[in-house]
Amino acid sequence: MSKSLWWIGCFFIILHLSSFWVSGIDDFNQAFPIIEPDPGHTKLRLSSEGLEAIRRITNPIAAVAVIGPYRSGKSFLLNQLLSLSCYEGFGVGHMRDTKTKGIWVWGTPVEMDIDGVKTSVFYLDTEGFESIGKSNVYDDRIFALATVLSSVLIYNLPETIREADISRLSFAVELAEEFYGRVKGQDVAFEPAKLLWLIQRDFLQGKSVKEMVDEALRHVPNHDGDRNIDQVNQIRDSLAIMGDNSTAFSLPQPHLQRTKLCDLKDGELDQSYVQKREQLKEVVKSVIRPKIVQGKSLNGNEFVSFLEKILEALNKGEIPSTGSLVEVFNKKILEGCLKLYEDSMTKVILPIHEESLQSIHEASKAESLKSFDEQHFGRHHAKKSVETLDEDIEKMFKNFVMANQYQSSKLCEALYTKCEDQMDQLQVLRLPSMAKFNAGFLHCNQSFGKECVGPSKTIYEQRMVKMMGKSKSSFIKEYNHRLFNWLVAFSLVMVIVGRFIIKFILIEIGAWILFIFLETYTRMFWSPESLYYNPVWHGIVATWETLVYSPVLDLDRWAIQIGFVSVVLLVYWRCCARRKHKPKHGPHSVLPLYNNASRGRDRSE
Repeated sequence: MSKSLWWIGCFFIILHLSSFWVSGIDDFNQAFPIIEPDPGHTKLRLSSEGLEAIRRITNPIAAVAVIGPYRSGKSFLLNQLLSLSCYEGFGVGHMRDTKTKGIWVWGTPVEMDIDGVKTSVFYLDTEGFESIGKSNVYDDRIFALATVLSSVLIYNLPETIREADISRLSFAVELAEEFYGRVKGQDVAFEPAKLLWLIQRDFLQGKSVKEMVDEALRHVPNHDGDRNIDQVNQIRDSLAIMGDNSTAFSLPQPHLQRTKLCDLKDGELDQSYVQKREQLKEVVKSVIRPKIVQGKSLNGNEFVSFLEKILEALNKGEIPSTGSLVEVFNKKILEGCLKLYEDSMTKVILPIHEESLQSIHEASKAESLKSFDEQHFGRHHAKKSVETLDEDIEKMFKNFVMANQYQSSKLCEALYTKCEDQMDQLQVLRLPSMAKFNAGFLHCNQSFGKECVGPSKTIYEQRMVKMMGKSKSSFIKEYNHRLFNWLVAFSLVMVIVGRFIIKFILIEIGAWILFIFLETYTRMFWSPESLYYNPVWHGIVATWETLVYSPVLDLDRWAIQIGFVSVVLLVYWRCCARRKHKPKHGPHSVLPLYNNASRGRDRSE
C-alpha cells in the first residue's frame, strides 16, 4: 500500500512540474538570450531559452539585428520598432544594469506577408562594442555573427561615421562571409543582409545622411602610394559585399532628457522624432526579406542549425586582437592546402623526368590554390595569404626536386655500376666472342637508357659513353690476341684427340696444318697487325663467332657442360661401342683410321 502511494505522489509531482514548464515555455512575449559570452568574455556560446523560441517557428524566418557602440540606444531603438515600452521590451542600459550580453531575441516574432509568403520576423539586440572589460575579438565575433544571421542589419551610430566604424563593419562583413564558406568547406554564396546606416544626431542641417555615408566610403586619393591610405581604401572596398544593399537614414534625438525616455509617452517626445521613427519602421519593413541560405529560406529548426554551425566556426582557435584577422583565419586553410599539395606530390614515385615532375607540381599547385580560393576568408586581404601559400609550395617543391635528384643519382649509379660489372665480365669470357660482347653492350645501353630517369641521367649518360668506349676498345684489343691463342690451343688439342682418342688421321693432319699455319706461316709472312686485317683471318673469325655464340647457343656459358658430355661420349665410344662392332677379318673402313693389329709395325709401312 505504501509503495502505491509513493508512485501516485511521484506522478503528481511530475505532472505539476510539466505543467509549470509548459506554462513557462508558452510565455514568449519577452526577450531571450540566444548567444551568451563565456566566463572569460572572449568566446560565445548558445542559450537554450532563445533557441527554443526560434525552433517553434515553421514559417520562413527573417531577422532584424541592431549593432552599434555601447550605450548608443540600440535596445531603446528596438523597443520603438516593436512598439514596446522599456518595461515590456528589451532592457535599456540607463534604467537598469546592462542586460544585453551577447545577442538577445524578442520571443514573439512579427508576422508579415512578404511577396505573398507568410514570414516570421525576429528582432535581435546585440551587445554594444567598445565597452569596458571586453576584448576587440569578442566585439568582432558579435559583429560577424549578427551580420551573418540577419536579413536587415541596422548599424546604429551616434552623430557621425568614424573611420573605426567603417573598419569594424568592413571586418565584420568579411568575417561573416568567410564563416559561411567555412561551414561547408567551400565558398557557397548566401544572400547578404540589407545594411541600414542609422545615424542619430541632434541636428538635421548640413549634409544628408546618404551624403555622409557616400563620403565616408569614398576612396581617398593616394597619388604617393602611401601604404596606410591603401589599407584604408582596402577597408572601404571590402564593403562592396553590401553594395546596393545599403540604405542610409537619420533619426533625431527623441528628447533632451535621455535618462527619462522610458517614462515618456509619444506625445511627450519630439514630434520630428516620432515622424522619423514611423518612417524608419516603414523603411525596415520595405527591405525585410526571408533569410536565404543556399538558395532556400530557413524555418526555425533550420535557422538554429545554421546558427550552431556558424558559432562553431566562429569559436575555433585563439584569435589575436591586433586588427585584421584575415591571415589568422586563413592560417589553418593554408596548412590544409599545403597538406593537399604535399599529399599529391608524395604519391609520385621518384625518380621521374624533370618535365614530368614539373607538370605534376604545376597541377598539384593549381589544385591547392583552387582549394584555397574556394575556402579562403577575405576578398581583398587574402592576397598576402595566396603569396604565402605560393612561397610555401615553391619551398616544398624544391625539396621534392632535391629528393628526385638524389633518387635519380642513386638509381643511375646502381645501373652504371651494374653495366660496369657486366662489361668487366665480358672482358674475361672463357671463349672470346665479339657477337656476345656486342649483345651485352647493346643490352646494357638499352636498359640504362630506359631505366635511368631524372635529372642525373645526362651526367651518367656521359659517364656511360666513356666507360663503354673504354671497355669496347679494351675488348677489341685483347680479342684477336686471345682468339689466336685459343686457336693454337685448339689445334694442339685436336692433334691429341685425332692421334690418341679418335685415331682419325685426317683430324690429326688438319690440326697439324692449323697449328703450323698459326705458329709459322703467320709469323713469317704476316705481322700481328696485318694478320687481323687479312681476309683469311676474317674468315676464321666469322667461323669462330658462328660456333661460339648465337641467339640459340652460347658456347661460353655451356662450354664445361658440353666438354664433359663430349668426353663421356668419346670414352663410351672408345671403350664400349668399338668392341661390340669389331670386325672378324680386319677393318673395312674406307677412312684412314689407325689399325690396332699393326700396332707393332712401323708406321711408315
